[in-house]
Amino acid sequence: MPELPEVETVRRILEPQVRGLRIVSVTVNHPAVIARPSPEEFCRLTAGRQISGMSRRGKFLSLCLEGGGRIVLHLRMTGSLLLTPPDYPLEKHTHLIFYLDDGRELRFTDLRRFGRFWLIENGEDDIFSGVNRLGPEPLDGDFSAASLRLAFAKRKKAVKSCLLDQEFIAGIGNIYADESLFLAKIRPDRPAGSLTMAEWERLAAAIKEALLLGIEENRMSAEEYLAGKGRGYRSRYLNVYGRAGEPCRLCGGRLCRAVVGGRGSVYCPKCQR
Repeated sequence: MPELPEVETVRRILEPQVRGLRIVSVTVNHPAVIARPSPEEFCRLTAGRQISGMSRRGKFLSLCLEGGGRIVLHLRMTGSLLLTPPDYPLEKHTHLIFYLDDGRELRFTDLRRFGRFWLIENGEDDIFSGVNRLGPEPLDGDFSAASLRLAFAKRKKAVKSCLLDQEFIAGIGNIYADESLFLAKIRPDRPAGSLTMAEWERLAAAIKEALLLGIEENRMSAEEYLAGKGRGYRSRYLNVYGRAGEPCRLCGGRLCRAVVGGRGSVYCPKCQR
């Protein structure tokens, strides 16, 4: 599933291209992707609206519309958002198409059909998409070891499970939880309440480092993004995620896999004692 760095990559690529364009019409090929309002109302209320920008909150994207409304979307596991010329080959699982006034099309494709769209009008509270329940952004200036400790120091749950809780930290998933804990030299199954203040300090710094590295490593041109059909995210820079059984890049020891809170986790038993 795309996490904060990958979703931020999508925003940085598409936002400059769609800003100022107007939605001429919308086609919904799979009605279930429209979570609010009805697919018919969604098409009617978005047609003719200008896109004033694009923003991200956690793993959610928003197309900001003139008049203050916004289209909130979540890519979920296999969703991708592509800005294409009109003659670009149509992907098999294209569920929604925004036809824009410069002739291009903003297409949403999703093999698993888990991605969702919500239309939130100006003045409405977004109690529908889940954005209102998100915790702080880990790249914001006020994110700190103190805030992590305040949220998790009394918890008996594994520290990795805590990092995955979007109500406490927005945007971290399985990939960057593993990467952050490796950089902080903390085992993913450690009870959160057992961490010392020094370890919270290391973890807060490691979270920012892992996310910023992910954003930088996934930097690509609009052409590269389209050629990869919105799924060309890079992984060669990852230290542990997806590398169970391979040598640790720090100590050379064998990376291990464990299940923590129902999620597969990879760690180094020597570096993360």
